[in-house]
Amino acid sequence: MPEKTAIQVLQEIWWIGALALGVSIVVTPIVRYIAYRTKLVDRPDDLLKPHGKPVAYLGGVAMCLGLLVGLAGYMVIMPGASQRWGDIASAFTTGRFAGLLVNPLWNLLAIALASVVITIVGLLDDVTGISPRQKVLGQVLAGTILLAGGVGDKMAMVGFSLVRFTPPVWILFPLSVFMCVVVVIAACNATNLLDGLDGLCGGVTGIIAIGFLVLAVWLAMWDRSPGTDELRVALCLAMAGTVLGFLPYNIPPASIFMGDAGSMLLGFFVATMMALFCQEGNARWFVAACAVFVLPIVDTGLAVVRRVLSGDSIFAGDRSHLYDQLVDRGMTIKQVVVLFYILATLAGVMGVVVAVYVRARYAVLMYAVLSFIAGVVFLLLGMITPQKRQSKQPSPNRGEPE
Repeated sequence: MPEKTAIQVLQEIWWIGALALGVSIVVTPIVRYIAYRTKLVDRPDDLLKPHGKPVAYLGGVAMCLGLLVGLAGYMVIMPGASQRWGDIASAFTTGRFAGLLVNPLWNLLAIALASVVITIVGLLDDVTGISPRQKVLGQVLAGTILLAGGVGDKMAMVGFSLVRFTPPVWILFPLSVFMCVVVVIAACNATNLLDGLDGLCGGVTGIIAIGFLVLAVWLAMWDRSPGTDELRVALCLAMAGTVLGFLPYNIPPASIFMGDAGSMLLGFFVATMMALFCQEGNARWFVAACAVFVLPIVDTGLAVVRRVLSGDSIFAGDRSHLYDQLVDRGMTIKQVVVLFYILATLAGVMGVVVAVYVRARYAVLMYAVLSFIAGVVFLLLGMITPQKRQSKQPSPNRGEPE
């Protein structure tokens, strides 16, 4: 039986989500005003940015502030915070840094710093435009900060757990570093690619954050990793509140875009949660996190396959994502967004239910079969290699740029 109920897990920290929500609601119109005054706007073109008029950027900045304030609130009430600050100070004075990796406060500081870094990288791309290589380097830097903060340094253990083998540290650590960095890069780019219609990326990722929250609360109910348990719950609350506060300004027709600063921040949150779900070395929770996040994974996977088959660079932008093809087939922007919200909700429910009731190895097999079936369906519907579209004039409320 669980040591706690879900209400007991949430009763002392639920307000973190409310705090992040309030900050996001208040700050978003402020940064929108600044963006219009300074002309930091996204201007339409005839293909990748077919919205009807210039729309303010800087939404990602508001989201980052909401997240940071929420995490700062948790930092204040974190159990044993004074002792953990003392442990951090002691580590730097004595040179014994190993203990920092298991210090939840140190973990949290690293997550906050890396979130700021990834937001800055995205903002640079929004404002000045940077190359895909520079964006990836920024994502690698954020992943490195995460690892230095003790998050993700044992990620590879989830793979070995499926075969019930405990590898030596000299094998586990480099594999975990590689896995963590790859997950950060993949998640950041997956959410970035999903950011193609007003309200799509924010709403879907908000649903994903709620799915992660359910998983985090379930783990916290068993009270097996007290520091990590609370950190996961607090992070999900902060991000869910942040997204819900930003979304009213971003749903069709959007008055502000999150830009790469926001979409990459959301992807980094997903990657961080995946790393945190690996802390116990149990593949079940990592597989569950992937299942909850499956919609952006599918869209990104199809984008990569589509671009490879057409001979284009995988970093080349196009307008043949799943949501674009649905619009081309006659659905309205709002209908597509609502459909994706429903699909994200179903994925979240499935991920949670399977994680709780199905062993990881059987879950992996089940998801593999479902992936194969989905691939066949997409192929038969012509959604893997759609016909190239001609450039067209901008149309209102078409959505955000990639």
